[in-house]
Amino acid sequence: MTFRPLHDRILVRRIEADEKTAGGIIIPDTAKEKPQEGEVIATGPGARDESGQLQPLDVKVGDRILFGKWSGTEIRLKSEELLIMKESDVMGVIEAENVAKRAA
Repeated sequence: MTFRPLHDRILVRRIEADEKTAGGIIIPDTAKEKPQEGEVIATGPGARDESGQLQPLDVKVGDRILFGKWSGTEIRLKSEELLIMKESDVMGVIEAENVAKRAA
């Protein structure tokens, strides 16, 4: 079974946060917040503007994104918990080269 979002919706897999703090303290599951970072798994074709023209999405499959704490609708596909949200719920795309520079 495959899933294809419609219009300007995207399918996102949450990226789990570290289970330890920088100081080495282990965070129990009950104290963890849901991550606000995810990977785009599938995208719709885009939204239509007032003239009926298709406007492609800014995000693409494989992008690492940040989204709001209460964004999207949780679903279960193939025993995996995923989120469906509109592209407008995405706050930004995390660029890979910037992440590599910070780690160095």
